[in-house]
Amino acid sequence: MCGRVALFTPPARLARFLDATLAAGLDPEGRASWNVGPQRQLVGITEHEGRRVMEGYQWGLIPAWASDPAISNRLINARGETVAEKPSFREAFRRRPCVLPVDGFYEWDVRGSHKQPHYFTRRDGAPALFAGLYELWRDPTLPPDAPPRQTCTVLTTEPSDDIEGVHDRMPIVLDPSDVSGWLRTDSGGVEERLSLIRPAPVGTLQHLAVNPAVGSIRNDGPEMIEPVVVIADRLF
Repeated sequence: MCGRVALFTPPARLARFLDATLAAGLDPEGRASWNVGPQRQLVGITEHEGRRVMEGYQWGLIPAWASDPAISNRLINARGETVAEKPSFREAFRRRPCVLPVDGFYEWDVRGSHKQPHYFTRRDGAPALFAGLYELWRDPTLPPDAPPRQTCTVLTTEPSDDIEGVHDRMPIVLDPSDVSGWLRTDSGGVEERLSLIRPAPVGTLQHLAVNPAVGSIRNDGPEMIEPVVVIADRLF
């Protein structure tokens, strides 16, 4: 599961990294956060007719057919092994792929006497590019011409050795060279996406133990990613 990320690089800089333009209304500077949880906003890249666009998406997918938006609380992640068949995800997998750039993500190690958060980033310092899906959901209580709510989910897969036993799942972290393949919406897009459902190569990620304060979404700031030393299950 991936349920907490850091997203402090401005959208304008992420868009340049991914050769995308910013959608109208998306703040180029954004709101830096070191503790982004479900139901908050991520930024995502889609591609249409060869043009990449970055927009804001609520984290937690609401399928187009859903009557209750609360379903999004259960759909923050999609298992890569079943995403093409699950009713909640299969249409988005076929037609609405996106790439969700983040600065890093958190996983909790539960092997000790307390849950110890670890912060994962790419070793090369580049943004981590999550394989994602998006949906457009129309609230039936609003007028028909009201804009739809844009929501997203993060795909997960088996962990690589980079996770080092911290967790039994990991987000699918795409190589920048795989972004075009993930975003394809032509007839070969589904097969290419299926081929990209795999752990990132060993050596892609690094991690460090960080302050347990990140466990509360109320806590935010650069101190969330400052390393701590864990000795005999105690913090120093």
